[in-house]
Amino acid sequence: MPSLLVVIFAVELFVQLVNTIGAATINNLLWRIALSLPIPLSSEFAAQRKKQKDYLASRRELNATSSQDEFAKWARLRRQHDKLLEDLEKRKKELDGSKTKFDRTLTTVRVVATRGLQWFLPFWYSREPMFWLPYGWFPYYVEWFASFPRAPLGSVSIVVWQWACTGVLTLVMETVMAVFGLIVATRQKQQEKQKAKQAVPAAGAGEDSKAEAR
Repeated sequence: MPSLLVVIFAVELFVQLVNTIGAATINNLLWRIALSLPIPLSSEFAAQRKKQKDYLASRRELNATSSQDEFAKWARLRRQHDKLLEDLEKRKKELDGSKTKFDRTLTTVRVVATRGLQWFLPFWYSREPMFWLPYGWFPYYVEWFASFPRAPLGSVSIVVWQWACTGVLTLVMETVMAVFGLIVATRQKQQEKQKAKQAVPAAGAGEDSKAEAR
């Protein structure tokens, strides 16, 4: 069984990743992965895309056919177009329902794996010391706070360890995102400067050609 120290850190790390990336983004990514797997859902999605292509082709052919000059062909294409549209809407509703059910399942699993564990583990292991502080190094009030709420005095409780992991991971995530944003902004500015430098000679060449024409 993995150490509680590692389990708590892993749970808090997962929570921070979900908060940083976004639950909707993770759901969409997992949905795309699911559609690429050899499962019935991916087959239904492929059939829906094929039906959509057939519908677009039928619509283009219908628009290219005159209802006055070629009424029989237009009427046949119209019936085919309407049938494809009806089937496409039906399949879309089914896939939307599957996507909603998929998102609901992921949300339930994510809540249980994050918020559920965040509440359950500190409650169940509230008396379990994560590790012990060196004896005599800290005053009484520090040892009391470190053992809050019910761990043995002189130890670090699971609640305090959870708080520490949350604080450190939040700080690290914010730092990483800030550095990443700074790098992206710097690259964008460099690209804009390069585009501006490339545009200036072109403008100068245009002015020179006008002067020669005069």
